[in-house]
Amino acid sequence: MSKVYILHENDEWTIHLEKRLQQLDVPYETWHLAEGHIDLSQEPPEGIFYNRMSASSHTRNHRFAPEYAAAVIDWLESYGRTVFNGSRALSYEVSKVKQYTRLVRYGINTPKTAVAVGKEQLIEAAKQFGITPFITKHNRAGKGLGVQLFHSIEALTQYVEGPDFEEPVDGITLIQQYIESPAHFITRAEFIGGKFVYAVRVDTSEGFELCPADACQIGDQFCPVGEQPAMKFEILPMPKPDLIPKFEAFLAGSGIDVAGIEFIMDADGHAYAYDVNTNTNYNADAEKAYGTYGMLELATFLKKALNK
Repeated sequence: MSKVYILHENDEWTIHLEKRLQQLDVPYETWHLAEGHIDLSQEPPEGIFYNRMSASSHTRNHRFAPEYAAAVIDWLESYGRTVFNGSRALSYEVSKVKQYTRLVRYGINTPKTAVAVGKEQLIEAAKQFGITPFITKHNRAGKGLGVQLFHSIEALTQYVEGPDFEEPVDGITLIQQYIESPAHFITRAEFIGGKFVYAVRVDTSEGFELCPADACQIGDQFCPVGEQPAMKFEILPMPKPDLIPKFEAFLAGSGIDVAGIEFIMDADGHAYAYDVNTNTNYNADAEKAYGTYGMLELATFLKKALNK
């Protein structure tokens, strides 16, 4: 029997999709790809496959999960199986450099970025960058992990040469123009089947870790007693609707079916896209207030594809 197969490395991030597939009576199976084996001469099962591999898998001790997922997806595609967020999408998930170079081709602004390998080269790249303040980030990351803000080369040098320097898993560190949002928020535009679903406003006043999943929620323990905490995630009208067709064209041209694209607006209202997340998650509280549910939309999309 044909079914939906979910390729992933984190059970916590598949629970809500599984519940929606059960709700819609969709047969499915999960493949946890932190480790495993395949016989390339054996034909894969019938069905459709949805890849949810994450660039941050190494933070869960699944260092080689993306590499193994790439091998599995190549095997599936070689037999003509339908893979949503297939091999091309996975290559964007694990490389911000690839994201930025591709976004620019579709007329989408990105922050000025430099690429460096090695501590000395990182400092030298910062000296030549010509813009302060700037941030560093890892080429393969997730949830804003590894992001640091610097106001001077001296501060960067102290960090790089100190004990707290965080080595990127692929060796590549990015230096990037710091775009300051006057209202301290970013926007994440969600797409399913390559089409816009909604935009979520994310409050960034508490830092760079921007995962919208329920597991990443920040509690209200720091809120004054008796005060209603502000919503960290809130679905609102798309603040830059002219970006929607550009984002959709980028996704279609890059083999990406499901994604959340994050962008930030500066004081002059200029938008800069800085992250394409093909392992996108959704926030239950924000969706309940808005009345649209990403995992239900995704499960419906997968059901229609399976029925074809």
